Amino acid sequence: MHTTSAQAIDIGVVDWREHASCKGQSTLFFPPKAERPQARARREAKAKQLCDQCSVFDQCRASARQNREYGYWAGESEEDRHLLGFQVSAPIGVRVRLARQAERESA
Repeated sequence: MHTTSAQAIDIGVVDWREHASCKGQSTLFFPPKAERPQARARREAKAKQLCDQCSVFDQCRASARQNREYGYWAGESEEDRHLLGFQVSAPIGVRVRLARQAERESA
């Protein structure tokens, strides 16, 4: 569950990313090449813990959805955003499913 801190952030004055709990921890939020599904689930669970306590959660989520971001932002993967109807060029989960489908069809 997402909770915001008591400190309100005036994003008109400062870039919201300066106040993000994840600042400097990109390895939790962006997958390495050839990441296995189990490793992804563990990484995203750790990322979610930071997101749930972040004071700029709402700004982060809006930015990720608006800018079609990859990676894990505000408790959502790019596949989550895609499934919610937000445009993402090629979400990882969708790419994997399409590749598997193509393999089955060519066999």
